[in-house]
Amino acid sequence: MNQPLWTSAEAEAATQGTSNTAWEATGVSMDSRHLEPGDLFVAIAGPHFDGHDFIRDAFQRGAAAAMVESRPPGLPNQAPLLVVDNAFRALEALAGAARARSFAKILAVTGSVGKTGTKEALRLALSESGKVMATRGNLNNEYGVPLSLARLPRDADYGVFELGMNHPGEIRPLAKLVRPKIGIITNVEAVHMAYFHSVAEIADTKAEMFEGMDADGVAILNRDNPYFQRLAAAAKARGITEIISFGEHPEARVRLVNCACHALSSNVVAEIGGAEIHYRLGVPGRHWVTNSLAVLGAIHAVGADVQKAAAKLSNLAAPAGRGRRVRGMVPSGAIEIIDESYNANPASMRATFDTLATTPAGPVGRRIAILGDMLELGKNAARMHADLAVDLLRNEIDLVFTVGPLMENLDRELPPHMRGSHADSAEALMPALLEELHGSDVIAVKGSQAMNMAHIVETLLHAEHGMASAANGH
Repeated sequence: MNQPLWTSAEAEAATQGTSNTAWEATGVSMDSRHLEPGDLFVAIAGPHFDGHDFIRDAFQRGAAAAMVESRPPGLPNQAPLLVVDNAFRALEALAGAARARSFAKILAVTGSVGKTGTKEALRLALSESGKVMATRGNLNNEYGVPLSLARLPRDADYGVFELGMNHPGEIRPLAKLVRPKIGIITNVEAVHMAYFHSVAEIADTKAEMFEGMDADGVAILNRDNPYFQRLAAAAKARGITEIISFGEHPEARVRLVNCACHALSSNVVAEIGGAEIHYRLGVPGRHWVTNSLAVLGAIHAVGADVQKAAAKLSNLAAPAGRGRRVRGMVPSGAIEIIDESYNANPASMRATFDTLATTPAGPVGRRIAILGDMLELGKNAARMHADLAVDLLRNEIDLVFTVGPLMENLDRELPPHMRGSHADSAEALMPALLEELHGSDVIAVKGSQAMNMAHIVETLLHAEHGMASAANGH
């Protein structure tokens, strides 16, 4: 039998809480909808919900115990509870205890673009060398990071954690909790500019990760990014001397020698530690190639087998909303969808256009971009949207549909033959979109999460009988 993830005694010691009975948990959850049998349910009172309202549901779904601040009314007396003063602080304490007892090599990933994809690539690449636990989805904020860390199995060989932010100061406490041995910053770009005075300030916030690292840690940094020197200096200021750079730059320690980007994959030649490595990357796009170099730098830093890890990357698949390929249907036939609906900023938009341009359409098909507003860009948001026209033209995208008030700035910059339709919402765009699309088109769908561009993807998966069918979701 495997050891439980947490016993009541361990959790009591970590959180200074009190259990009413002995229990053992095999996982940790704070969302009853996604709870798995055997999980410890953590009832956090958040800004929009109170987990105490869902404790009965958690037990009905098989929770082993619940971490609570007070016993909810109507709960059976025998229900296993761990009573704590503050559930969020107790979750952080549980996370800290998981980190303290672990002998795993801990890696953390942050960056303006590509965090989740890089984290998933690391999970895959490290699986050749031991037991890997990685952040699920993008649980990368003040709640998600301690939850992920509390899930770290006691026998894990590697832990991979994604650290996110959209305000100054948000990375620091997460990094101090995770205490990574390897810290990766994929890049620094103009995202979340509504909350920053400059891109340099974003770089400084990303560099907060080094405050959670010891001097014997390893910083893995993008040598091609304009803020490389600033980040390297921040690492050195924390006593970190081992810096592994990656990119095309001739001084990069993990250097891209050559790559061929195809519709569904890329062939890559890289040099690391004086050795040349040839590998196939199972996802298309130059941005994936660059981030794969960071992955190989991390593999090298933890002492794992770089050749085996590189070979494993042929099995990499893009996560939902972050470049996954799905087949949609419209009345006139099949279409290919590049699902980038999860989020958007200028850098990731341009990467998507590049990928769309290399994807072959069918005999009479076109390359079509369906774009929603990029949010949190601050005072220059209108110009940043308009500037996307240059990259769409450069990539010879055939048709562009737009959603949201900011995207009107782009619409005005496009020549008439490239303009599809514009709408205020993803839902409102669907009639015009279904009228225009035909079989063998290739479409890329991208926008900030609040624009609900995922609705377009889901609708097109079920649109073979036209608008009525799509509206009903069948």
